[in-house]
Amino acid sequence: MGDLKQTPLHALHLSLGAKMTAFAGYDMPVQYKPGVLKEHLQCRAEAGLFDVSHMGQILLTPKSGELTDAALALETLVPAAIAGLAEGRQRYGLFTNDDGGILDDLMIANRGDHLFLVVNAACKDADLAHLQAHLSATCEITPIADRALIALQGPAAEAALAALVPAVRDMRFMDVAVTASAFGDLWISRSGYTGEDGFEISVAADRAEAVARALLDNDAVAPIGLGARDSLRLEAGLCLYGADLDTTTSPVEADLTWAIQKVRRTGGDREGGFPGAARILMELDKGPARKRVGLRPEGRAPMRAGTPLFAGAEGGDPIGQVTSGAYGPTIEAPMSMGYVTAAHADTGNTIYGEVRGKRLPAKVVEMPFRPATYKR
Repeated sequence: MGDLKQTPLHALHLSLGAKMTAFAGYDMPVQYKPGVLKEHLQCRAEAGLFDVSHMGQILLTPKSGELTDAALALETLVPAAIAGLAEGRQRYGLFTNDDGGILDDLMIANRGDHLFLVVNAACKDADLAHLQAHLSATCEITPIADRALIALQGPAAEAALAALVPAVRDMRFMDVAVTASAFGDLWISRSGYTGEDGFEISVAADRAEAVARALLDNDAVAPIGLGARDSLRLEAGLCLYGADLDTTTSPVEADLTWAIQKVRRTGGDREGGFPGAARILMELDKGPARKRVGLRPEGRAPMRAGTPLFAGAEGGDPIGQVTSGAYGPTIEAPMSMGYVTAAHADTGNTIYGEVRGKRLPAKVVEMPFRPATYKR
């Protein structure tokens, strides 16, 4: 445990009685005294505060001074359309490899004269090296090491943050802004990974605890650990890199085609040009061999990651595997997502997960399991 990194909020977690765990090389809170179930419901009913400082923050600045040059350069690494992304707006993207697999998923924001990227903790060193290897000729690539990242999520998030930064009331889903505050400049996006309205707030590391405590002083806000963060994102039908996404999985298999805008597809003005485009564009046209699906197991027992899936109650080879599974506190039922062959991916199909030697039925369902409540 001594080799684990600590976020700027580490002391705060300990003072709040967090149970800590190793995650992506960091000592992180998995839950607090109320426990995962209550923390999950707290975020759905009021607001939850999450430490996501372990994630990577990177600035991409065009050497030419023209933001379009940075946007077009980044488009050589992601299938998303970045050129044309309006200032003050953010977009979900995917780093792909030459085989069409996913290296990481990330958020990309247009902040006027540069792009701001937020990448996953476990991938951030590889992502930085990837950017430096391919974009150094056209962009200054600056990793940010002196800022924390806090997520505030839930129906009470707007009121809680507006008490400190009134301007956030005017932001809508996927807006970004740099806003002056009593805690210095805050880099704010109206986004998150819970399916709730909310914000992600980048703050100078030495002011992070003050911001967190100011938010926690609001009776509607409570600290939330990684345990509830995982069940919240799963209810929202959102992927976790390393579980539901990996270097062998294409964006089309992962049902993330909405992250590939028309201009980057076959016939678009900037068709292809990203790693793995041949496979990804082919799958967009002809369909993938397998698909990510939502599953609602019968009964109360979750089908967790690694559960093999079968077409029938007996016999036959596996048709896929569960990649994430948990009990959904809001929907009061078990939920899973995983990959199955395209022939078995239709909504309404019943398939079977093998749990402790028994095949149990599960229905293929639409995701999210619980509708999102973003402020559009």
